[in-house]
Amino acid sequence: MNLYHGSTHKIEKPKLIESLRNLDFGNGFYATTSFDQASRWAVLKKNRTKNANNAIVSIYNCSELLFQNDNYNIKIFEKANELWLDFVLQNRNGNPIHHFDIIKGPVANDNLFSTITLYESGLLSKTETILRLKPHKLFDQISFHSTKALLGLEYIGFELIQ
Repeated sequence: MNLYHGSTHKIEKPKLIESLRNLDFGNGFYATTSFDQASRWAVLKKNRTKNANNAIVSIYNCSELLFQNDNYNIKIFEKANELWLDFVLQNRNGNPIHHFDIIKGPVANDNLFSTITLYESGLLSKTETILRLKPHKLFDQISFHSTKALLGLEYIGFELIQ
């Protein structure tokens, strides 16, 4: 399967770097199976980054068998449920609690995060929050958290986003 990573430059050799923001699944190298989602991320990064001239999607091949490999500690969230919500909030609040090599699950994008903020402030219950998330199309994200896991990505090219 193909995975896509949106950035301001092509990334032939993915690396683990510390993010300045608290991300859904903690620090790691993020990709998605959706080219459209990666394109949006690339444009967003370009707009947020001073002196960035390009929005680029790097493309990787990744075997689906990677997610069934017992040599990796893998967490898969099949849908946005209470466990996913708790996990995302813990990471976004700067309290990552995992030692996974790979995490796969829905993206809590900025449009949906207003719903999560209402939950955090106590205005929505956990059940109401999950119900509000269900009608939205949630793209996936796959985060790699170890150099060993990054070996499962084979760079095959990039596309410049206009």
